[in-house]
Amino acid sequence: MFKKIFKASCLILSVSTVIVILFLVYFNLPVKNVESKVDMGVTFSNRYAKDIGLDWKETYSAMLDDLKVRKIRVPIYWDWVEPEEGKYDFSEVEWQLQEAQKRKAEVILVVGQKVPRWPECFIPEWANADDVKRKESLIKFVEAAVNHFKNYSAVKYWQVENEPFLDFGVCPVADYALVDQEIKIVRDNDSSRKIIVTDSGELSLWIPAAKRADIFGTTMYREVVNKRLGAWKYPIGPNFFKFKRLLISVFANQKNAFVIELQGEPWLQGWTVNFPLSDQLVSMNENKLRDNVQFAKNSGFSGVYIWGVEWWYWAKVQQNYPNVWNEAKKIFEENN
Repeated sequence: MFKKIFKASCLILSVSTVIVILFLVYFNLPVKNVESKVDMGVTFSNRYAKDIGLDWKETYSAMLDDLKVRKIRVPIYWDWVEPEEGKYDFSEVEWQLQEAQKRKAEVILVVGQKVPRWPECFIPEWANADDVKRKESLIKFVEAAVNHFKNYSAVKYWQVENEPFLDFGVCPVADYALVDQEIKIVRDNDSSRKIIVTDSGELSLWIPAAKRADIFGTTMYREVVNKRLGAWKYPIGPNFFKFKRLLISVFANQKNAFVIELQGEPWLQGWTVNFPLSDQLVSMNENKLRDNVQFAKNSGFSGVYIWGVEWWYWAKVQQNYPNVWNEAKKIFEENN
């Protein structure tokens, strides 16, 4: 009996290993029909710009006027705009939309409790007393934000939450029903704009997010730090993302997808700017930025939003290292 179980286990392990190897070979095969130009944008976080010691308005203006960025993803930080229950201050987001509007740029506004930048969730203390209070308050906040900003012409899309089904960050447990309520609130209050739902490029199957979205957004991080493995690079090529697009086309009837976060910033075990610049440049520099953009193009996406514009500016103005910023400028010139 033991021998039979042992043989069966060995057979299953062998078959599984062969399948994994075949997939890895397929994922890394050369690709055809590479996109020559893509719609290129960035994520901009006024919060992160402040956190790393930048003048966030100066950084935002430089992004628009020097890099000529015309597609921007802007998070709305719940704890900042509603510091007291029912009292909203949307002024910093308003300023960003007004500046974008002057330059005919378009903006994805991200609403929810989980939005870009660490620690991922930004819940006001007054709303965090218990789950019932938090969920009820979140729905009111999303409704208030949508109604406040829906008349701004610069708003192109709504994004509801950021990677809401991924267990990452200092956040409550993923709540599918709550995300559905948020999506419904956005649709009920602004039916004129499509809704983006996002998920991890490498750590999920995308299907739950893609089913709920008008447009699906994937992250794309190639060099990361893992507590167990340390710094490492995913052993996958562009076909990995093509395969996952096929999955959501078949199982979620989702044909609209783009890269909502392409790695353009170092990933280190800790606060990035606390490390020497030489350490930061190991995992991100001007050559890696261009390589990542090409990787995204090879994956067949026609829209790509890069992550890290604040860091590019920080390296330029505070570290006298303008190379990444200048390379980004070339990339936007080539694609706009």
